[in-house]
Amino acid sequence: MERELHAYWLLAVNFLNPNFLFASLVWSSVGFGYWIYGKKQQTLACMIGGVLMIVVSCFAPPLIMSLVCVALMVVIFMLVKQGY
Repeated sequence: MERELHAYWLLAVNFLNPNFLFASLVWSSVGFGYWIYGKKQQTLACMIGGVLMIVVSCFAPPLIMSLVCVALMVVIFMLVKQGY
């Protein structure tokens, strides 16, 4: 029972939690920057990655949000480096 509650706590999103608000502000701003960069440079990978960061920052808990956004940044870097 305790393990189930712990797993639920990791996935629960409290929209008034200061950690969620700060992480959401940071990662959605980074995602917006990626989207603007992709639009100006005509880079589809940056545009899609930016939109995904914005969507993740709206609905994921702070820890998962940070991990997903860092992973997206690495994937975008690799795709841009390969020429996509």
